[in-house]
Amino acid sequence: MSKLTHFEQRRRRVRTAISRNSAGRLRLSVHRSSQHIYAQIIDDANGVTIASASTLEKDMRASTGATTDAASSVGKRLAERAKAVGVSAVVFDRGGFLFHGRVKALAEGAREGGLEF
Repeated sequence: MSKLTHFEQRRRRVRTAISRNSAGRLRLSVHRSSQHIYAQIIDDANGVTIASASTLEKDMRASTGATTDAASSVGKRLAERAKAVGVSAVVFDRGGFLFHGRVKALAEGAREGGLEF
């Protein structure tokens, strides 16, 4: 099997586990590319994005690249925006990416910022 096939299988497995165990909580979805990392809090019941953050934002773009420090700051920024909207508990959706490196740094940054998952 190809890498893409394995990735899609992991993504489906993670999403199935989340949908079974989420109990109506919002989902923190992560996407990682070679140069940037993106995160958003999604309300699947209504199909709406509540808050988002990424390394593409103007004030983050010049200073950081694809590093764990940048991912951590994206997690903290997302947690601040979520708390401003009134969200405190989410379910972490790693989206087929392995939970290490930048994905783990983003999760730890969001936890430091006050999100519970």
